[in-house]
Amino acid sequence: MRPSGEPVTTARSRNVTIHSALSFAETIQPFVRRFAGATAYFAILFLIATVGYHLIEGWGWFESLYMAVTTVTSVGFMEVHPLSPPGRTFTLVVIALGVTGLGIWWALITALIVELDLGGVLRRRLKMEQLGEIEGHYVICGAGRVGRMVLSEMRRAGKPVVVVEVDADRAQALEEEDPDLLILCADATTERALDEAQIGTARGLAACLADDGDNLLVCLTARELNPTLTTVARAYNEQSMRQLKRAGADHVISPTLTGGIRMASTLLRPHVVSFLDSAIVGPGMDLRLEEATIPEDSPLVGKSLGEASIPEHTGLVVIALQSSTGSAAQIYNPGPATKLSSGDVMIVLGKEAQLQRLRDYTRTG
Repeated sequence: MRPSGEPVTTARSRNVTIHSALSFAETIQPFVRRFAGATAYFAILFLIATVGYHLIEGWGWFESLYMAVTTVTSVGFMEVHPLSPPGRTFTLVVIALGVTGLGIWWALITALIVELDLGGVLRRRLKMEQLGEIEGHYVICGAGRVGRMVLSEMRRAGKPVVVVEVDADRAQALEEEDPDLLILCADATTERALDEAQIGTARGLAACLADDGDNLLVCLTARELNPTLTTVARAYNEQSMRQLKRAGADHVISPTLTGGIRMASTLLRPHVVSFLDSAIVGPGMDLRLEEATIPEDSPLVGKSLGEASIPEHTGLVVIALQSSTGSAAQIYNPGPATKLSSGDVMIVLGKEAQLQRLRDYTRTG
């Protein structure tokens, strides 16, 4: 089931998108024969002019070739020897043919430059080189309404992102908004697209496509390519949520379910919802809800929260703790006697500087 207002990706749009993402070699391929023809034109013209000057004026072969090159290219150097009337007539013909050839040559170069610029091939080639070196990034499949919200939050958090979008117009609009954004104009449901997005070195993936079946295929393919990847998928009905879970999605978000809960919470506890909205998505909010994981070699391992003295060192209060021992439930408002283990995730609320101090503190103690 597709939501109303979400654009439907047709087979035609996919073909157009794939065509717009030609490689550098594919783009210059039509020009190879044209430049080869222009080169052959000049070679034949040089040969005719050289032979002509040799026969008409009786010059040596080198002098005839020199005169042919300077005349065809319109360099304008002085004549090797004074020309006879037949030689001047022949020179006029050579000049006309040379100017015509030069016009064709520069037209081909201009067309190639325009083609490269319009197709964004050089820019795409540079981004592909950047993609080859990226790791620890997040892949966003689909740049619709939900995908753009995910992208906006990732930008705000300063995280490296690769966007995979099949719609060429939408991809171009994103590039115009942020020229530095790494975006692949490709079908995210294909293994090739996810490979180009360096899914093997990615930290997480958000499947934000408009169709639940497409999101299911993305999760299956991504899980096969990177078993340790954290995946979040978008779903519209309960059956799809269960299928996405079985397909390997770590988290499944339903806009319908989430929206209903949020509406009810706004009615029942508006101030709490307002505070959480400000802490999570508020652009002008100085406080942020964040998480910090305790590394394996952290000096805090084995200590209690009281012994770690996190508020004294960072100014933050741990409001929840996700244990790494396998317990699915989080410990809310953990007490000072709560022991810390490697892999535990602390949920805190604070300023960015405090959050950075906490990350440093978990590593160095």
